[in-house]
Amino acid sequence: MGAVSGIVAAVAGLAFAQLAAAAVRPESAPVTAVGGAAVDLTPVAVREWAIRLFGPSDKLVLTLGIVAVLAAVAALAGLLSVRHLPAGIAVAGGFGLLGAAAALSRPEAGLRDALPSLLGGLIAAGVLYLLVTAATRPRPAGTGSGRGTWSMDRRGFGRLVTGVLAASVAAGFAGRRLGAHGSAGATASRARFVLPRPTVPAPPVPAGADLRVPGLAPFLTPDRDFYRVDTALVVPRVDADTWRLRIHGEGVTRPLTLGLPELLSRPLVEHDITLTCVSNEVGGPYAGNARWLGVRLADLLREAGVRPPSRGGPADQLVSRSVDGMTIGTPVEAVMDGREALLAVGMNGEPLPFAHGFPVRMVVPGLYGYVSACKWLTELRLTTFGAYDAYWVRRSWAQQAPVKTQSRIDTPRPYADLAPGRVAVAGVAWAQHRGIEAVEVRVDGGPWRQARLGAADGVDTWRQWVWPWEATPGRHTLEVRATDGTGAVQTGVRAGTVPDGATGWHSVEVRVKALG
Repeated sequence: MGAVSGIVAAVAGLAFAQLAAAAVRPESAPVTAVGGAAVDLTPVAVREWAIRLFGPSDKLVLTLGIVAVLAAVAALAGLLSVRHLPAGIAVAGGFGLLGAAAALSRPEAGLRDALPSLLGGLIAAGVLYLLVTAATRPRPAGTGSGRGTWSMDRRGFGRLVTGVLAASVAAGFAGRRLGAHGSAGATASRARFVLPRPTVPAPPVPAGADLRVPGLAPFLTPDRDFYRVDTALVVPRVDADTWRLRIHGEGVTRPLTLGLPELLSRPLVEHDITLTCVSNEVGGPYAGNARWLGVRLADLLREAGVRPPSRGGPADQLVSRSVDGMTIGTPVEAVMDGREALLAVGMNGEPLPFAHGFPVRMVVPGLYGYVSACKWLTELRLTTFGAYDAYWVRRSWAQQAPVKTQSRIDTPRPYADLAPGRVAVAGVAWAQHRGIEAVEVRVDGGPWRQARLGAADGVDTWRQWVWPWEATPGRHTLEVRATDGTGAVQTGVRAGTVPDGATGWHSVEVRVKALG
């Protein structure tokens, strides 16, 4: 009964805290706040391990882990309360204080962000006191066998627990409904949003860019399959009608504050760009290609009076900030050197999905996402790399990170069992803003063989490739390397993702069955 009391008290505390968070902001909910703080404090090596192991489910695993730890501590608090009630209640209240501290540590947090956790801690302590005192109140004389001090039978205790749980479910449900109502404006604003026609439309994808080999990633990645790597445990849902972007800082002679209509009044450019996450291991899945629609960032900066360092501008870093407080630092020179750096509003012909930054995000070809691809954008500040370290730079990543030439074998899959004869070995290669000139494949360390490339769709997208292999029985290792548009061959030296992206040749081991 003591352990059950602790767990039920924790459930009640979380449920009522969720209800309170619906009135404050979703990021202030205790599990979300503690999870965000845990992400911030997690060592880089552990975070990269989690991304490799759990992929896009890493946030779900973190949340379940937090809930599991909370349940264990709650059970111990309940057991402690049976023997020493004040100590158990102190543990329950302490978790409320921990959640409040985590909420206050989050970017963009205010004092009210502590309220849901504090309320949850008080509710948990109160419920724990109610259940434990009801269960351990001394029995009146002559009403029991004298064994123990429990004043309730299990049936009565169960009814009390059921009542508390019912109230908790009602509070949790109300919190979810209020949260959904709070984001209804954002959902409606996206549903109403119709992408304007581009002033500069992208040409059609060239015939032959998509080789349509079974098992090969499509040339354009559907929105639902596009990778997502960020720190947001709750996807921000921004109302396009109230969204604002502020541009200010060093070298800005005409500061700007724009709403979405003002931004869309500028010329819109459509461009195909492959994005890559710096956490992508050699051969990993965190790369995707899409058709983006947006405003040229360089034009907007020039409108604000910004000059790149090569033309005497004082700022060499553009710090973008998202609504959840994430900061990303991008070289000013890169976004103003003529490449199609965009403030994107559209992705593959549709408004940006919420998970990919609606209503506005940054897209800069040739740079890893952690130094260029700020989602849910709300601020652009001009400064210097010497004066400010953005979020990931403070966590051991490099200040500047151009994308490295990489290639990947999509088919056959690792450890595939193949029939002897002709096998299509195929994949993708990328070197954004330099382009891919050639791809080569070799078997078992033998000579490199030229693969056939899909048609190029500019220098900012990946290229598909395929090589016909006459497979013979036995175990074999396939390797791939690419040459970029400058003539530089992809290095075979293996390096991890930290501090500025992985290197090495992707390899796949397969088994070819013998005939008969």
